[in-house]
Amino acid sequence: MAESNFVDYVKIYCRSGKGGRGSTHMRREKYVPNGGPDGGDGGRGGHVILRGNRNYWTLLHLKYERHAMAGHGESGSKNRSFGKDGSDKIIEVPCGTVVYHAETGEYICDVTEHGQEVILLKGGRGGLGNWHFRTATRQAPRFAQPGEPMQEMIVIMELKVLADVGLVGFPNAGKSTLLSTVSAAKPKIADYPFTTLEPNLGIVSYRDGKSFVMADIPGIIEGASEGRGLGLRFLRHIERNSLLLFMIPADSDDIRKEYEILLNELRTFNPEMLDKQRVLAVTKCDMLDQELMDEIEPTLPESIPYMFISSVTGLGISVLKDILWEELNRESNKIEAASRIVHRSKDVSLLHEELKAQGEDEEFIYENEDEEDADDIEYEEDWKEE
Repeated sequence: MAESNFVDYVKIYCRSGKGGRGSTHMRREKYVPNGGPDGGDGGRGGHVILRGNRNYWTLLHLKYERHAMAGHGESGSKNRSFGKDGSDKIIEVPCGTVVYHAETGEYICDVTEHGQEVILLKGGRGGLGNWHFRTATRQAPRFAQPGEPMQEMIVIMELKVLADVGLVGFPNAGKSTLLSTVSAAKPKIADYPFTTLEPNLGIVSYRDGKSFVMADIPGIIEGASEGRGLGLRFLRHIERNSLLLFMIPADSDDIRKEYEILLNELRTFNPEMLDKQRVLAVTKCDMLDQELMDEIEPTLPESIPYMFISSVTGLGISVLKDILWEELNRESNKIEAASRIVHRSKDVSLLHEELKAQGEDEEFIYENEDEEDADDIEYEEDWKEE
C-alpha cells in the first residue's frame, strides 16, 4: 500500500543549546601595569522555536527530521569579548499544531496563526566573565560563571486541521462529492464506505472575491468516539472548525436519528464541540421533487438551519454557500471561534497508540555529552542570579 502523505502525529527529540562559559582572562599588556580582569561573558545557547507556517498542511516534513537541536553558545574571551550566541533551531509547523510532552502527556503549547512563534525550549544563559566579579577588596578574581546547561525533551506534535467549515457525516454521505463541487479540491470519490482516509481541504469561492475553507474528514460511524472505524484519529480535526455542516443522505431510514447519532459521537468525544454552529444538508436530492421534500421536512431536526442539496445537479448549492457564509459571519471574531478549544493533558498511552498506528513511535536514547574541561578555573559557590 502506498504511504500516505498526510501525517498528523510525529514524535521529536528537542534539545536547546547550553550557554558558553565566562572567561577568566587577566589583562596582561606592556605599559599596562595591574591590568586586572577582562574576561568576557559566554554566549547564550540557542532556543528551540516553533513557527506557524500556512504553507504546510501536514507534519510530513518532520517525519524524517526527528531531531531538533539548537547550537551551543561559545565561551567568552579576553578584552571583555562576548562569546557568540548559539544558533536557534526553528521548527516550521502547520497552523493548528498542538504539542504534548511525550512522557507525561502534558499539554505544552498550541500554534494557530501564520508566523506565530513559540519558544519550546530556552537555551542556557551564558556565564559571566570574571570582569563582573571585581570589587575593591577582590581586584583579581580568577573565577567565572559556567554557562547554564541545555534542556532536552521528547515531544509529540498533533495536527488539528484549521478550517471554517467541517463536513460531518457517515461514510458515503456525499462529503467528498460536495467538496469537489464547490472547490478545486480533488478528493477520492467512490461507491464504498471509507473512501476518504485522510482529511481534505478546499477553498470555496464566494461572491465579490470572498472565500472560506472547507474540510472533509473520513466518515464517522456509531462508536467512533470509542475507537470504532477510523475512530479518534480524525474526530479531533473537527475541533478546529468554527462551523459544522452535517450531511445526511435523503434516502436514509431516519434522518433525525442519524443526526442524533453523529451529535452524540461529538458530545462523547468533546462536549465543547456542541457549542459550535451547526447546519444540516440533506444530500443526494437529485431524484426528489418538491412533494417528497415537503414530506421529509417534518422529520428533520429542529432548531438547526437545513437545506436540500445535490452535488450532481447543483441543486441548492448556491443557497448552501449563502447560509454557510451567513452563519460564519455571525461570530464577531471567526479566528477565535475556529481555535476556541480547551487543551488538557492527554493519556500517554493514547498518544503512543496513535504514533504506532502511523509507524511513528520510536525510542530516543542519548548519552550525556562529555563535559568541557574546566581549564583550572575556580568557581564560586554563592553566585547570585542576575
